[in-house]
Amino acid sequence: MSDIQEKPEQRRSETSSSYTRQIDGQNVDFADCAHCTRYPNKWSSIREFIREPAAEFLGTMILVIFGCGGDCQVVLSSNTNVASSPKGEYLSLNLGWAIGVALGVWASGGISGGHINPAVTLALASVRNFPWKKVPGYILAQLLGGICGAGMVYGNYFHAINIYEGGPGIRTINGTAGLFATYAADYMTPVSCFFSEFLGSAMLIITILCITDRKNGPPPPGLIPLALFFVILGIGLALGMETGYAVNPARDLGPRILTAMVGYGSAVFTFRNQYWLWCSVLGPILGMQIGALVYDTLVFTGSESILNKPNAAAERRHLHACPQQRNKLPAGADVV
Repeated sequence: MSDIQEKPEQRRSETSSSYTRQIDGQNVDFADCAHCTRYPNKWSSIREFIREPAAEFLGTMILVIFGCGGDCQVVLSSNTNVASSPKGEYLSLNLGWAIGVALGVWASGGISGGHINPAVTLALASVRNFPWKKVPGYILAQLLGGICGAGMVYGNYFHAINIYEGGPGIRTINGTAGLFATYAADYMTPVSCFFSEFLGSAMLIITILCITDRKNGPPPPGLIPLALFFVILGIGLALGMETGYAVNPARDLGPRILTAMVGYGSAVFTFRNQYWLWCSVLGPILGMQIGALVYDTLVFTGSESILNKPNAAAERRHLHACPQQRNKLPAGADVV
């Protein structure tokens, strides 16, 4: 399976409000009429080519809005000049990111598969049968969604950030940059930082592949986002303290780019010798590659995996045993 959430086969009237028009005294529903054009107008023909990346963009943007928004509300409200009392605690941060993932996948799953994570897209392309030609568009859309989502949160909390930092225009790594991108605790070594992100990402892809495996007790249709809610919540509660559990290059790099644009400067990229690259980007990507290989090596039996690709002997047995395949062979042909 190449998608986090399987894309259902639906009539267009089931996914959008139908457009009925009276022609020659008869009502014609363009959504369900098999004889009408697929594209009732010019925009609909354009949308066909951008629909899947657009869904990834929206899903990632929703993820970041709820995740970074929760970070901002909990941390900024600890300043009495921002709020009369704190508006949350560490559990609130984890819930914000879990809700963001669930809603992001819900918004995009039926269209694009609901990856909303470049590391997931790369893992499904390299280990499963997700088309490589779609990978660049998906990753670009996810990154842009992360930037736009962080921009909306920054605009919403702009005045509170000014108060928390000590004045307009003051933007620091130790102050509020961590509300948008991840920064490891001071006591963490580079190896331990990388391992933390690697481990969390491997757990994420293993559970994703588990809950989408039809032969391994998947959740009922439509409840995959709910299952992912518990996955992200669990990763945050178990592994989130030390590096902030990015486990998603777009979730970290998109907001990081936004912070560099709005006044935090190049320090967001030079922090701990390009921490953003070797930990927040490469950690999730490598973690998910290994996690996907582990699951498919030990458990998965579906034909979508490269590890289950039939060899020459299996193909010959298939041709010999399958009546449908034998009927396609030329008369007198023999299968060795």
